[in-house]
Amino acid sequence: MFEWIVIAVLFIAVLMVLYKYTKMKGQVEQRAREIFDSWRQQEREDIDAWKAAELERLSHEKATIQFERWKQAEEQDIRTDAVRRSQSVTRGRITECLIPFFPDFPYNPKDARFLGTPVDFIVFDGLSDGEEVNEVAFIEIKTGKAANLSKRERAVRECIREGRVTYSTIHQSFDETDNQLRGMNIK
Repeated sequence: MFEWIVIAVLFIAVLMVLYKYTKMKGQVEQRAREIFDSWRQQEREDIDAWKAAELERLSHEKATIQFERWKQAEEQDIRTDAVRRSQSVTRGRITECLIPFFPDFPYNPKDARFLGTPVDFIVFDGLSDGEEVNEVAFIEIKTGKAANLSKRERAVRECIREGRVTYSTIHQSFDETDNQLRGMNIK
């Protein structure tokens, strides 16, 4: 009977060891799965980050290549446009200077004084005919597509329209002994 007790105890011990082994095996497998899943997730994130960085780099390279191709293709057009605009501005400036000599100019060209900015001409109508000046006219010339006045040109126009125009005489004299400006009179 003693043998049976020993066998029963051994059998129970084997069952307990088997139970503990199975339980520990399950825990080890669970922990191994967790570690593997964590590693796999990190690898996926690393690969996704690498893909995103690579896509960004490739996109930037592609955009740079496309921009360079566009620039090469359009450079001649851009240069041609710049030359055309420059020629247009030059023609406009030359035309502004010659306008008093055109047949449609309503004043005697001898009475016109070219300023260029902020107005193109001041005309002293009648000055070349004698002592009497009929009017003083401020004239702005626009050529080509330029139709609007600049901000400065509008400010001058408004000043004239509102009558904020004066005439002054400035007299200056220098004393030869000390070379200083003396007696500036505005009338």
